[in-house]
Amino acid sequence: MKSTAKTVAINRAVNMKAVKLLISLFVLLLLFVFNFEAKAQAPDVVRVGNLKFAHYGAISYMSEYCTKYNLKVTERVFAKGIDIMPAIIAGEIDVAASAADAAIAGRSGGVPIYAVAGFAEGGARIVIRPDLGIKSVKDFKGKKVGVARGGAQELLLLAELAKHNLTWSDQPGKDVRIVYMAFADLNQALQAKNIDAMAQSEPQASQAINKGFGVELLKPYDTPMGEPIRTLVMTEKMYNTKKPVAERFMKCFVEATKTFIEKPELAEKYVIEKMFKNQITSQDFKDAIGNSPYTYDLTVEHIQITTDFMVKYGVGRMQKPPKASDWVKLDLLTDAKKALGVK
Repeated sequence: MKSTAKTVAINRAVNMKAVKLLISLFVLLLLFVFNFEAKAQAPDVVRVGNLKFAHYGAISYMSEYCTKYNLKVTERVFAKGIDIMPAIIAGEIDVAASAADAAIAGRSGGVPIYAVAGFAEGGARIVIRPDLGIKSVKDFKGKKVGVARGGAQELLLLAELAKHNLTWSDQPGKDVRIVYMAFADLNQALQAKNIDAMAQSEPQASQAINKGFGVELLKPYDTPMGEPIRTLVMTEKMYNTKKPVAERFMKCFVEATKTFIEKPELAEKYVIEKMFKNQITSQDFKDAIGNSPYTYDLTVEHIQITTDFMVKYGVGRMQKPPKASDWVKLDLLTDAKKALGVK
């Protein structure tokens, strides 16, 4: 009897150890499954370089909108598009929004990027002091005109000066004195009468007009260069090695842009409150977007024309101007628009 009881006790102990072992294994299995699912659901990070302009709003909005595509879009704001290029080279930025000329200059300088979409059209005005009686660009002779170096506005301004047979330089001795300064400083310089006119972006151009210290001379789209298209670029690394992430990002870009186009009140609220912290008015925003509507599209032809004008006027100082057909890649955009039923 004692032997039988001892045997039962031993078997019971063995069974308890087996049960504990099975429970431990089950717990480990559950932890493995949970960790695997957590990793599988962790969003892919896309680092975006952006600028603080009204027509860059949909790009900024992606940081809030793209969670539905299992993406964590982080935004880093730069002063000018050309300033983003060193960050791309350093591996700190995956996608960037800029004027086409900044992207072209970057590509020419060896920055490994592809142009994958457009995101806004226009976005520039030539604004003059109201007290000078300037009626045409030809009246800029002997005047000082402010512009940011390396932006679309510079190229547009030079095309207008050339159209009116005016010479220019940032030094004395030419018909027009170009004064280079940051976008943020142009309005103040015009208001202080340190410059006579400016080629400015939006919403700053509309803000100068609405505050009364500037008057629109023209929207500089009447040269062979036409209306500029702001360009979305993607690193070659993301395009070539992270295709599923790139595809989801482009779908989010198209959908976020479509949302801003179809819901202008949402776009206005986001840009005024989130981007500009209520430093611009509703009228500033409406006037700005009226001159720089959101879009998705880009063409190889537009990038090539812009490149040719940059070469002609020495913008970007490119030694090897890139051929547009070699680096404009619109397949992701085409697929995203098709998937979302966007024309």
